[in-house]
Amino acid sequence: MLGVVAITLAYLTFIWIVFVRFKWMRFTPTWGLISAFFLLHLLIVPLVGTRMQSPYSTDVRVVRHTIQLVPRLPEPTMVTEVRVKENMPVKKGDILFVFDQSIYKSQVRAAQAAVVAAKQNAKILEADIAVAKDSVARAQSELDFAKVQQERFTTLASQRAGSQESADEWTSRVNSSEASLAEAQESQKRAELAYASQIDGVNTAVIQAEAELAQAQYYLDQTQMKAPNDGVIVNLQVQEGMVSGILRVGAIATLILDQDPYLIAAYRQENLMNVRPGQPVVVAINTYPGKHFTGKVDEIWYASRRGQYTPSGNLPLFPDIPLHTEARLPVKITLDDPSIQLGIGVGGATLILTSDNPFTWLGQISLRTYTWARWVYPLPI
Repeated sequence: MLGVVAITLAYLTFIWIVFVRFKWMRFTPTWGLISAFFLLHLLIVPLVGTRMQSPYSTDVRVVRHTIQLVPRLPEPTMVTEVRVKENMPVKKGDILFVFDQSIYKSQVRAAQAAVVAAKQNAKILEADIAVAKDSVARAQSELDFAKVQQERFTTLASQRAGSQESADEWTSRVNSSEASLAEAQESQKRAELAYASQIDGVNTAVIQAEAELAQAQYYLDQTQMKAPNDGVIVNLQVQEGMVSGILRVGAIATLILDQDPYLIAAYRQENLMNVRPGQPVVVAINTYPGKHFTGKVDEIWYASRRGQYTPSGNLPLFPDIPLHTEARLPVKITLDDPSIQLGIGVGGATLILTSDNPFTWLGQISLRTYTWARWVYPLPI
């Protein structure tokens, strides 16, 4: 900037000495055109420097995080209470809507009963193992006795001291006792396998029943929709008596969060050549005409939807895509004072100060002209 001023002064001095002081030459129209052309280019230099050293944008908007409030219920449920109003501030944990709880309370009670029954069944399975072991022991004793008797009567029959029919009868009883023992042993295995169906020492039927209880309790809790964070309720679409739930598409209200608002400013691509995160920013907000605020560059989003194509087997047809128009890149800006009220979607202007270069004075004038012009009505400046 100082170089431009020096060159301008030197050229004016040259004109004054040659054409005014000593009158060595006559100031002709040709010299007038040359001088105008020279001075015009010197005036363009600050304008070009301003674009690079202090980028200015009026394509600015306030962005706030929003949460779509959608009921998390498994079936259509009637709204019994609406405890909020449009544009009403709420705190995290405040109850916003209450839904009919009768069905979900019944489901919780049924799930609680299922948990108790599953725990009792687990105890029964443990008792079944003891019963099966007793049955195995009894069958083993009967088999041992039958074998002794079989051997005894077989010996007597061989010595013709007893009948062969008695020996054959005890042989049949041995076979029957062996079958009974095998059946008792299988019953014991089944009882042990049923009892061994555990995860971390807890019967799987109990775990399943407890999971169903937790799900039923979750849906019962969802009959009271609470604010997930501090914010303001807008777009309220529900009233008492309406039915909401799985068959309803979309949210019944929107919560605009209080925390972490920021501004997005769109800049031409070449204007971001010297922009870096952390640089100071002067901000004008339309809801505060005549005022300006300080902030800083938080992030530069080097991304544009123009560079994204939907995967398909079709080759891109570039005449259908307006490549001749330049895509601007967004810059995320945060204000130094978090107490400033920023309405979502509010516009404004931003001036990024990439350095202390004197070129920034033109941008400072532009920004202050913008914010003071918001007082002028009806001129849409």
